[in-house]
Amino acid sequence: MRRSTGITLVAVAAALWGTDALFRRPLAHSTSVATIVFGEHLVLVAITLPLLVPALLAVRRVGWRAVLAAVAIGAGASAIATILFTQAFVDGDPVTPVVLQKVQPLVAVLGARLVLGERPRHRFAWYLASALVGTWLMAFPSPTSLGGLHSTLLPALYALTAAVLWAFGTVLGRYLTRLLAFQHVTTLRFAFGLPASGIALLVLGGPAFASAHDSLWIAILALVTGAIALGLYYYGLRSTPAVAATLAELAFPVTAAIIGYLAFGATLTSTQWVGVGVTSLVVVLLPARPRDTVELAPAPVPATA
Repeated sequence: MRRSTGITLVAVAAALWGTDALFRRPLAHSTSVATIVFGEHLVLVAITLPLLVPALLAVRRVGWRAVLAAVAIGAGASAIATILFTQAFVDGDPVTPVVLQKVQPLVAVLGARLVLGERPRHRFAWYLASALVGTWLMAFPSPTSLGGLHSTLLPALYALTAAVLWAFGTVLGRYLTRLLAFQHVTTLRFAFGLPASGIALLVLGGPAFASAHDSLWIAILALVTGAIALGLYYYGLRSTPAVAATLAELAFPVTAAIIGYLAFGATLTSTQWVGVGVTSLVVVLLPARPRDTVELAPAPVPATA
């Protein structure tokens, strides 16, 4: 029951991420990508500031491996991956980043096996294969025509790196939630993401702050897709294997596709709607049959500080 609830919360959090375009797309027309990401982390650190010292003390007590995991999640999955993925759309075509994102579940499954010792059951292969097929169908108006796949090497590298960082962010997040309180993991993600996004701001040369109007919407974006979504995510990840979480996170592209259709007038072909249906079915069935995912792996023994 706990695992089923955890998978459901991860999926709900991912669905909230899917509403991202409602806020980020209008902002991107007037504010640089680096400024938006830095502003989000500034708001999120301010929200979680009362928890910062207890979170730092807690991760220090657990040991240096947990500290490195928290830094990797904050700097890599929270700040750098978001900037790289968005930049891939700016510099390249709109299809390649979506296609390369399909490697994320594969990397997460491999990382969960190596880092967490999670052993997917045989039936999990059906979930993984169905999820990959569903997301592939959503990516293209015609699944057999890859006409949009013609970007240069650099944007493709951006998108691929973002996918790998997000996958390992899921694995390392699962590792930390077995050692720390979920609110501490959330706080550490924001805390280590802030300096990383600040460095990216300097490297990319964007302004530190947006206009008052855009700053308000950045704060709303940070609250909805950051504080609320990630709070639910890490709470659910406590009892959710990483291999199941990475598939539950596919609620993100499903929601994003529906938002694009309803709010931005995007058109979806019949095969794309099939992809939405197949991927949604995987996300719904995961919490219904949680024992089909992995054999329970023992929690890691906390290292001495």
